[in-house]
Amino acid sequence: MQVSVEAGEGLERRMRVDLPFDEVGAEVEKRLQQLARRAKLPGFRPGKVPMKVLRQRYNAELHQEVFGDMVQKTLYKAFEQESLMPAGMPHIEPDLDIDAGRMAYTAVFEVMPEITLASVSDRVVKRPVSELTDTDLDDMIQRLREQRKTWAAVERPAQAGDQLSIGFVGTIEGEAFEGGTTTGFKLELGSGRLIPGFEDGLVGATVGETRTLDLTFPEGYQAEHLAGKPVRFEVTVESIAEPRLPEVDAEFVKNFGVEDGDVERFKADVRRNMERELKERLTARTKERVMDMLYEANPVDLPKALIQSEMRTMVEQMRQALGGGQMQLPPEMFEPGAKRRVALGLILGQIIRDNEIKADPERVRETVERMAASYEQPQEVLDYYYGDEERLSSVRALVMEEQVVDLMLEQVQVEDEPLTFAQLTEQ
Repeated sequence: MQVSVEAGEGLERRMRVDLPFDEVGAEVEKRLQQLARRAKLPGFRPGKVPMKVLRQRYNAELHQEVFGDMVQKTLYKAFEQESLMPAGMPHIEPDLDIDAGRMAYTAVFEVMPEITLASVSDRVVKRPVSELTDTDLDDMIQRLREQRKTWAAVERPAQAGDQLSIGFVGTIEGEAFEGGTTTGFKLELGSGRLIPGFEDGLVGATVGETRTLDLTFPEGYQAEHLAGKPVRFEVTVESIAEPRLPEVDAEFVKNFGVEDGDVERFKADVRRNMERELKERLTARTKERVMDMLYEANPVDLPKALIQSEMRTMVEQMRQALGGGQMQLPPEMFEPGAKRRVALGLILGQIIRDNEIKADPERVRETVERMAASYEQPQEVLDYYYGDEERLSSVRALVMEEQVVDLMLEQVQVEDEPLTFAQLTEQ
């Protein structure tokens, strides 16, 4: 076969492959002979159809069939011959003229970009650092108490933090609108669930009182037909309840798996979980900062095929995260993220190759054990990963990324950035 390559725009290449027509003809003849032994046509006995008749009827069809087989057989040989690395499946443009004895095709595709990594010695990476404090532990236990709060009816004016049961009628220019009328609606003042001014307008209200709230729907309101419009709500307070937080006692901690009700053990468990979360968040934030630096330092010409593929992957991931179903999401909304993912994948791959990085078995084991630690049966998690090479390879890839981060931190200028546990978890 003869191969020629033309460079198109950017990473696009057009590779023409001319197939040896005599080999094609020989293969067509071979298949005709095979067909002759079993062919059935009207007016002829099975296996007795003349070759002339078979050629007239099947010649073009068999040439097409052989052509398809030859494309599959020669395409990747041509890539190897020309030292080309396609970034996706090529588009095949056939060029067949049986009478002229010509059988060729042009494969149109993008090639993987050549990446020359930039020096990062003058780059600065801010590495977050943090230590868990007793105040952080107290705040966490307080949040756990709030998650299990109960409500007790009170006879006083409503205040922030109370839960109100209300009924309301909303009107726009004197006309009620769909969804604007209800009763028995539970609302925690200060939660920010309703439009600006609604909850503030009920502070100080008493049971049985009706208040008129003249408000405006936000410009970006989810119901577009209401966005930016003035609205009047007539709100009646049906009941007021204040929060009651449980005491941190034996009964409380049993809800968190401390069967013997030991409060100190519960606090130790919470601290241990927080320390693990803190470490993971610091690692993740540091990795994110390093990836930002690499992405900025190494502009890469990206194959459109890889971007499109990554966009489809991100659409499916988001669809699954939202519960699956038939939700349609426009792939274009994921394009910036897809470009970043593809670019970083190429950059990391080049760093790994240039530095001959291989996943450290000890770190792989530590990673799996860390993942297993939050499960009731850690050994089952270990067996799950170590029992399947494909699953374990995903952990190895993660470990190699961490090893790249370590390598980059040795090469860049690192500035520690103190953060509190709250700042890390809020962000």
